[in-house]
Amino acid sequence: MTHRTLLSARWVVAFAGGAHVIHENGCVVIEGARVIHAGGAFDGEVAERIDYGEAVLSPGFVDLDALSDLDTTILGYDNGPAWKTGRVWPESYVAAGPYEMYGPEELAYQKRFAFAHLIRNGITTALPIASLFYREWAETVAEFDAAAAAAEELGLRVYLGPAYRTGGQVTDTAGNIRAVYDEARGMQGLEDAAAFAARVDGTAGGRIRAMFAPDRIETCTEALLQRTQAIASEVGAPVRQHCCQSPTELRLVREQHGTTPIDWLARIGALGANWLLPHGTHAEDRDFALMAEHGATLVHCPLVAARHGGTLRSFTGCRARGINIGLGTDTWPADMILNMQLGMMTARITEGAGAVRSEDLFDAATLGGARALKRDDLGRLGPGACADITVIDLSQTLQTPDPIQTLMTGASGRDVRDVWIDGRRVMKDRRIPGIDPVEDIARAQAQFDRLIARYPDRTVGHPPLSEIFTPSYRRAE
Repeated sequence: MTHRTLLSARWVVAFAGGAHVIHENGCVVIEGARVIHAGGAFDGEVAERIDYGEAVLSPGFVDLDALSDLDTTILGYDNGPAWKTGRVWPESYVAAGPYEMYGPEELAYQKRFAFAHLIRNGITTALPIASLFYREWAETVAEFDAAAAAAEELGLRVYLGPAYRTGGQVTDTAGNIRAVYDEARGMQGLEDAAAFAARVDGTAGGRIRAMFAPDRIETCTEALLQRTQAIASEVGAPVRQHCCQSPTELRLVREQHGTTPIDWLARIGALGANWLLPHGTHAEDRDFALMAEHGATLVHCPLVAARHGGTLRSFTGCRARGINIGLGTDTWPADMILNMQLGMMTARITEGAGAVRSEDLFDAATLGGARALKRDDLGRLGPGACADITVIDLSQTLQTPDPIQTLMTGASGRDVRDVWIDGRRVMKDRRIPGIDPVEDIARAQAQFDRLIARYPDRTVGHPPLSEIFTPSYRRAE
């Protein structure tokens, strides 16, 4: 008999009859990389028993837009507009020649740092996302080779592919944003991504899979997106592209193509059931209708949207159309529990207190992500599912009679205690093997500080940092 491990806790979120089911004082049994039992008592033999007490044994969270760098979006939280504060390349920076603001070792390190952070927050399957604002042009195969090595070492389940693009955004000194293109460079980036996909898909015991990540829709050409869909469909990989997330995007797409982003994707034959579309906060009814018609997944990122005053117009409306909704973190911290909470709060603000329930957001963070990836072995705990388990400690919070409602009202990512992926305990008592959390955050902060110091290089007028990042209060002398 293969080694069997029985995990028990006050609450188990099992899967039966096509839905999550709550078991009180239940257990999950792992054999190898799979779950063989989830629910009530187990009468079979086991080699090891671990009792977590006042905790939830949850399916691991699926993050379809997973933070994989040192997040620069937080720098714009109180500092704007974006074109004035280094979030859009000025013409002077482009003329001087954009450059990589991180070296190869720093690019590799930020992925490893971010992957550990995802695990700490109970995320077991991740599709990494990083900013291209501080890049020379796009992501590189070399850094994704390093990302694959980090994911394999840490045990994280990932879908990997370097982001590529045929265009970028540039602003003049008055804030007029336009798109500039280099299609040959973008097409080469796609071909490099395709070669990477062929090489890494299915490695690390199947935990590493391929994905395609064309950057923002407003700076991608028709040829790039059509070619992306053709290659991705042939290899059976997901495509993720940010869409319908800002007024600037909508303006650029309409100026260039005469329609809305999702309608344009559909018109050029690129939109399909393998497409994952963050964020949808500026989508129109026609866009949502096309997502539903083509079976695409809407990736809801509540925290990053709410920070900038945005949210989905109707979470329930999207579901009523039959759109599959998954969740993404897309910012620091990559706290999926916080994202579920904010997704619920903002939906209730826009649609009314009774519009959504706790299980609706929990489903999006688990089953919705699994459906997006066409994986019926993820996002659930039942016989045959991957043994991807997030253990959430509830011993320090006031518990309601229901564990999911407790997560939505009294927990956070910091309550994640243990994480299992493919039957391997990748985090035990909040410690990840090979990671010193104190040294890790110190190195990340030093690297982030060096990036911030270079912000004047790519900010309109090249002002000092004190003008780019205004303080909350006057600094004492």
